[in-house]
Amino acid sequence: MRRPFTRAQRLIVVYGMVCIVLTIVVLQLWLLTATMNAFLGGDESVIWPAAAVSTGCLILNVGLLRYLYRMERS
Repeated sequence: MRRPFTRAQRLIVVYGMVCIVLTIVVLQLWLLTATMNAFLGGDESVIWPAAAVSTGCLILNVGLLRYLYRMERS
């Protein structure tokens, strides 16, 4: 049987999750900027791969949020 996290342990996990989420958001902003730069330069081949990667980032963030809710319930 798993013991629930203590308050201090949960705080460390939340800080780690915030760092990961911030990194992903910065990556998405960079990806959006690079994609817009390429698109405005006439290169349309990067739009769908960038959209796929951005969707993957969204899925990661939603997964982290679900883990956070699940951790709070236990």
